Amino acid sequence: MEANRGGRTFQRFSVNTNESLHFEPCEDTSSSPTGIEHDEDNVFMKEENESEMTSIRNRLQGKVAEMENFAGHLEEIFLTVEENFGRQEQHLEQHYNDVLQTLSQRHSERAAGLLEEKKSKMEALYSQLLSCGQALDASKELIETAQEIYRTPDKRVFLKTVIPIIKRIEMFAKEKVELTLSTKLEFETPPADLSDVKTMMDSINAVPAPSAPVINPQMSNSATQTSLRVCWSLFSDDTVEYYDLYYRPVLEDTPADGFCEPHVSTVKVKETHCTVTDLLPNAQYELWVTATNTTGISPASEKALYMTVPSPPVIKQRECTSCPDAALIRWESGNTNPVDSYTVELSEMDTDGTQSTVTESIVAVPTCQCLIQLLSGRRYLISVRAVNVGGPSDKSDPVYISTSGTFFYFLEETAHPCLAISEDGFTIFYGDEELPISAMALDDSAFTRCVAILGDLIPVRARHYWEVEVDEGTEFRIGVAYEDTERNSYLGVNASSWCMRHILSSSRHKYEFLHNGWSPDLRITVHPVRIGVALDYDRGTLSFFNVNLEQHLHTFQCHFRNYVQPCFSLDNPGSLTVHNAIEAPEYTFI
Repeated sequence: MEANRGGRTFQRFSVNTNESLHFEPCEDTSSSPTGIEHDEDNVFMKEENESEMTSIRNRLQGKVAEMENFAGHLEEIFLTVEENFGRQEQHLEQHYNDVLQTLSQRHSERAAGLLEEKKSKMEALYSQLLSCGQALDASKELIETAQEIYRTPDKRVFLKTVIPIIKRIEMFAKEKVELTLSTKLEFETPPADLSDVKTMMDSINAVPAPSAPVINPQMSNSATQTSLRVCWSLFSDDTVEYYDLYYRPVLEDTPADGFCEPHVSTVKVKETHCTVTDLLPNAQYELWVTATNTTGISPASEKALYMTVPSPPVIKQRECTSCPDAALIRWESGNTNPVDSYTVELSEMDTDGTQSTVTESIVAVPTCQCLIQLLSGRRYLISVRAVNVGGPSDKSDPVYISTSGTFFYFLEETAHPCLAISEDGFTIFYGDEELPISAMALDDSAFTRCVAILGDLIPVRARHYWEVEVDEGTEFRIGVAYEDTERNSYLGVNASSWCMRHILSSSRHKYEFLHNGWSPDLRITVHPVRIGVALDYDRGTLSFFNVNLEQHLHTFQCHFRNYVQPCFSLDNPGSLTVHNAIEAPEYTFI
């Protein structure tokens, strides 16, 4: 729309569908009481409001970003043209100096040849001049002698002397005197050989050999486990027929003598990029490139180091633990070379067992384990990727985590040699056969005196609950202990363990709740078949329950200075089974 303000004309602008700005003429409007004509819908139309202005602003910002990128590209081109001009100017100056030097050399050679020819001609003419002088002197001397004889008055003397003179004159007359020039007066001027000068002049317009390419640093997500995408640059005025890309693996243990250096492979391409395949995962490669045209081969580029993407990590399911609030995921790298970091990805499972479309990621995990905060009562699908400069690996095989209750496996390295663990990892067995001495080799973290084992509880100060089922005729100790509890001591007799002990006598079942060797005087009349263990870090309590009767047995009150682990001991042959990943009953944490 147009408006006349003080003699000036204004127009409304709008954005077309092709995102270009144009002006539209607008209809005339009536004058306002102030004498300023304006449209009732305002300059930018009220119906286009804030949303349209936001859209216009975003498009303009996009245009500005494109123009900034284009300006940056133009700046790069400007610098390249300036560099190319400098190189071309230096190239022409070098050719000019070479031509002048060659011409000067030809002139010197030509002048030296002329001087030599002049010397030769002068020597020949001088020799001929001496011969002529000698002949003239001889003829003059004969003439003078003949005249003297002719004037002699004595006839006898005349006749006696004239005969020898006549003979000398006859002999002189017979001598042939060369009266032609012994050398040509003209200098020989053979055509100058300026073929090399012509070659130099022609080479000014010839295609020069390419400059050394510049190989680009590796970009993120430019690799897979077995391939690398490599890019490089070259001066824009260089003519190139093809490029040779060279690459070889970088081995840490390459001998210094170089006899076992890795094989160098070559790929010939016409573009300034190439994808190299059939490589090793998570391996470092050294790459360089040359350019070739009809004139020759460029110098090699500087060598660059690229890395392929790592292999997927391997989640150690037997070492993954969880509770209603969190999960601890552990894995193996699966790669010989170290990786930069890991990314843990998790998605929630719906009630029908399908995977949610929303995936959360925890990035830049530096080690091979990650403690993840989760929501209670959910099921999650968790996988891990390894990341290096080339990009992330494929996903590992997933692990399913339930936060309905506390879940853990036994710490097998802490098991006494007499204990055996079931295939599913939740039952321990104590046999009555004696083990040979060779089988009694103990790990530093294994129990030596008490036939016991620890559980791998997640290190989270929260509420944890699990249940234990033991044969009726088996004596046992169950509870919690610090991870560094004494391995050559019984559970409950030291200050680093709390446990419920079952002692089988001939008359009844006896139970003790031991800590530091002391137990309260309690009597349990009904033998608990299944025992619930409830650990509450916040309250500082460890409680035991008869699950079948929902009966409270005993509660330890203590402040755990460190994280504790579930502990289990069999004092006579039998078996013990742990039930976990179950929701804690309401009566356990009242």
